[in-house]
Amino acid sequence: MSKRTLIIGAGGVGNVVAFKCAMNSDTFGKITLASRTLSKCEKITKNIKEKVGVEIKIASIDADSVEELVELFNSVKPNVVINVALPYQDLTIMDACVACGVDYLDTANYEHPDTAKFEYKEQWARDKAFKEAKIMGLLGSGFDPGVTNVFCAYAQKHYFDEIHTIDILDCNAGDHGYAFATNFNPEINLREVSANGRYWQKNDNGQGEWIETKPMEIMQVWNYPEIGKKDSYLLYHEEMESLIKHIKGLKRIRFFMTFSQSYLTHMKCLENVGMLGIKEVEHKGVKIVPMEFLSTLLPDPASLGERTKGKTNIGIYAKGLKDGKEKTVYIYQVSDHEECYKEVMSQAVSYTTGVPAMIGAKLMLEEKWKGEGVFNMEEFDPDPFMEELMIQGLPWKIREFE
Repeated sequence: MSKRTLIIGAGGVGNVVAFKCAMNSDTFGKITLASRTLSKCEKITKNIKEKVGVEIKIASIDADSVEELVELFNSVKPNVVINVALPYQDLTIMDACVACGVDYLDTANYEHPDTAKFEYKEQWARDKAFKEAKIMGLLGSGFDPGVTNVFCAYAQKHYFDEIHTIDILDCNAGDHGYAFATNFNPEINLREVSANGRYWQKNDNGQGEWIETKPMEIMQVWNYPEIGKKDSYLLYHEEMESLIKHIKGLKRIRFFMTFSQSYLTHMKCLENVGMLGIKEVEHKGVKIVPMEFLSTLLPDPASLGERTKGKTNIGIYAKGLKDGKEKTVYIYQVSDHEECYKEVMSQAVSYTTGVPAMIGAKLMLEEKWKGEGVFNMEEFDPDPFMEELMIQGLPWKIREFE
C-alpha cells in the first residue's frame, strides 16, 4: 500500500521539502502540502508539477488549532507529518499526532511566541504520550540542529573513543543584494541572533554548566573551506542541549555563526529603536508587536532564492581521544546558493534545512530509524543518514588531524 505524507508549512523550507519528497515519491507516496496561506501551496505544487512531474495535493490549515489539525490528519491519514511551520506551532502539531497516532518530525525546537527562549523541555515532556500512542517523534531534523547532530554521532561512532570539545560552525557567505534581509523567518532569525549567547562546559569539579554571554560578545575568525576566513560569533543553539546528553566524554560545546558587519549594524540600530521587541505596543490606537511589523517590511525569505549567490559551509570541529591519542576531526558540508535554486527554486539556507527534513522522514518511513517516544537525531545510527546526504544533494567532507 502506498505511503501518505503530510507536509505542514509552505515557506522556503516547505518548498524544498515538498520538492525533495516529490523527487523521492517511491518512498513518500501520496503527498499533501498544507499551510494557512493556500496560495503559497498552489505556487509550490505548480512548480513541482512542471519540474518533477509529480502531483501534490494541497490543504488549508491553522496549525495553532489542534482540532483543525486532527480533522486534517483524519482526512489525509498520513504515515508521517513533516512540520516545517513556525516553531510556535510545534506543540499543537505534536498533540494532534498523539491524538491521531501519526509519526512526527520537525526541524526546530518549540518557542513560545512571548518568550525568546529556545529549549526542548516541553517537547521532551511529550515522550510519555508518544510512547503510549506507539508513535515516533523526531526533533530537529534540519541542518543545525539536525545534520550537525548526526555529524557528532558519526564522529563518535567512527573516529573517537571520547569527544572532549565540539565547535559547531555555520557560515553563510551568500549575497542577496539587499541592504538587510534574513535568510529564514525574520522573527525567528532576529530573536535568535539578538538573544544572549550560551555555551556549555564542565567546571573544575567536573560538573557541566551553561556559561551565558552578551549577544555577539565572543568572536573568532574561522577559515571555512571553499569560502575563506569569516568573523564567527558565539550564539546559543538548541542542538547543544541534546548533544550534552548523548556525546561521551564531552567537556565543552559551542556554536558559532557568521555575520557581516552590515548585518550587525542594521540589527543593532533596529534593536536600539525597539523594533526587535516581542511585546505589544500601541500605535495610533492599534496594538502591534514591533518584531511582527518589522517582518512585514523585510523581504520574504522565500523570495531570496533567485537573487542569492555564494556558498554556505556548516560543520563540526571535534577534538578528543582515539586509542589513547589526541585526535581532531572536521566534518562539513558546502552548498552553492545558485545550484540549490536551479534544482528546487530555493536558496541554500532553505535547501540545507529542507533536504535533511526529507531524509529524516524517509528513514522513518523505511523503518531504518524507528522507535516509540520522542528522539533527537544523534540517538540513531548515523550511517544511513550520512549515506542519504551524499545521494540527496548534501555531500559532506571530512578532514582528520592527528
